[in-house]
Amino acid sequence: MALTNEEIRKVITPLLLSGAKMLDKHCPKCGAPLFEKDGRVFCPVCEYRSRQKKKELKGVEEALMAKLTELVNSLPEDMDELEKTLGVIERLIGVIERYKKLEGGE
Repeated sequence: MALTNEEIRKVITPLLLSGAKMLDKHCPKCGAPLFEKDGRVFCPVCEYRSRQKKKELKGVEEALMAKLTELVNSLPEDMDELEKTLGVIERLIGVIERYKKLEGGE
């Protein structure tokens, strides 16, 4: 994936201004130039994208947990409605578990 203007502005420029050294090697994953700072060689774009993805997944997880809490707090007394609601809750729990696996996989 090509560098976006946002990534150049938010990631690359501050690194250059902070004294990080841009290397003549590129990231095999995204193609961005690799940097070296404090003896560490890294791809700032991949690190930035990983942080953004984790932040996004965290927001989704929080929204799902809020919906799950809302559903649990409003469980109906009618058995048919209760079964439908429990089905929705089970699906939400499955989605939350998949998001947690995605978050842990990065």
